[in-house]
Amino acid sequence: MVTLQDLKRISDYEWEIPQSFRPDMRVPVRLFATRRMLEDVANDKSLEQAVNASTLPGLVGHVIVMPDMHQGYGFPIGGVAATRLPDGVISPGGIGYDINCGVRLLGSQISVDAAHPHLDDLATALNQFCPSGVGEKGVVRLTEAELEAVCRQGSRWALRQGFASEADLRRTEESGCVEGADPSKVSKRARERGRPQLGSLGAGNHFIEIDLVERVFDSQAASVMGLEQGTLAVQIHCGSRGFGHQICTDYVEEFQEAVRRFGIHLVDRELVCAPLSSLEGKNYLAAMRCAANYAFANRQILANSARKAFEQVLAGKVKDWHLHQIYDICHNMGKIETHVIDGERMQVCVHRKGATRAFGPGAPELPDEYKAIGQPVLVPGSMGTASWVLVGTSGSMEQSFGSTCHGAGRLMSRHEAKRNVRGEKLRQDLEAEGIHIRAGSMAGLAEEAPQAYKDVDQVVEAVVGGGIARKVARLRPLAVIKG
Repeated sequence: MVTLQDLKRISDYEWEIPQSFRPDMRVPVRLFATRRMLEDVANDKSLEQAVNASTLPGLVGHVIVMPDMHQGYGFPIGGVAATRLPDGVISPGGIGYDINCGVRLLGSQISVDAAHPHLDDLATALNQFCPSGVGEKGVVRLTEAELEAVCRQGSRWALRQGFASEADLRRTEESGCVEGADPSKVSKRARERGRPQLGSLGAGNHFIEIDLVERVFDSQAASVMGLEQGTLAVQIHCGSRGFGHQICTDYVEEFQEAVRRFGIHLVDRELVCAPLSSLEGKNYLAAMRCAANYAFANRQILANSARKAFEQVLAGKVKDWHLHQIYDICHNMGKIETHVIDGERMQVCVHRKGATRAFGPGAPELPDEYKAIGQPVLVPGSMGTASWVLVGTSGSMEQSFGSTCHGAGRLMSRHEAKRNVRGEKLRQDLEAEGIHIRAGSMAGLAEEAPQAYKDVDQVVEAVVGGGIARKVARLRPLAVIKG
């Protein structure tokens, strides 16, 4: 059991569990958090999970834990770990079940004053155009051949089908397509789940939100992105739906045997893994990339649906209803990247689970317009609270494998939230604050109550104070669509 006394203070925002804490640790654990936030961390097993993760073969640097951390499957959510190629391991628990769950932000020139009379209609239209809910079918029903094309091409497939623009792809992580996907490594069951769901939101913590750009902190970066104080923005938060979940499920099961075959000792069976150089490891990477590309296409189609909703409600009523892409990011991914670690430049597989890539200025992976400011980072809050737009920094490249936080992070489990919050009362309270709510169920709404999450402003304070992100703008919700 890890206690607060076991943490070594590095700065006001950085803490470390030294490698000497447990004899089987291969690297230390580095935690970004304020002192006040550490008390919440001690209430679950996330720190213990981070220590367990530090025992995996091939790790380099530190296991990094973000301030929005909470207990997950094997790895803590909010965890980042890098394993060296070729013989480090890849662990599905370090990536997550919702592969390439991520956030897309669309900006606009629509002033909040001009939009205010239409917000309720916009919420209704978004709810109609963007299917949501557990098992809900999507806008596009794919044939087997089309699913394989989505797996290989991601947002490029959406572009060819008329759901995207070149500007959308340019402002998407990996340009909306991870190379190396192989549909032959995806099970029949995963394909069956994926074919009907493309262009749907899902349930749980997934949402579409109309936001007000409430305050700009970095006018240069905001101007480059096309974010203007007092205007509307739209966030879309979702992932690879049942397709990615099934792929993770399949390989967690398959890796149970791989661990035995390669003689890998696990302190927690949820940390199942396989060497990156093994057939099992390569097959998982190829299947994971299929799910990642599916998720990019999924958010792209939802963005297209959101644009249709805005056009239906606002065309002829406001001067310019167009929604332009600011960025689309992943926060459940395994990426092969090159980083300088302990003075050595090396190729690693970066596991980011509930953590966002946050490359700093000059990174060649960024579109030209963002090279001067760093990669946009999108940090959603929870229905009734703020969200943030940040950018990556040189500090994130040096300290956290080019990574930062991904959201507010849960304080309560879903079960606890449903036990303590009445969905209908929550809806009334949020609407009394001027937030238009569309939800598939009151139980689902209760699970995502603002009080079930950490203070997102504190989370952002920790990553900014720790030097792994910089503030650009704060967003406030005006309408929320939940599955």
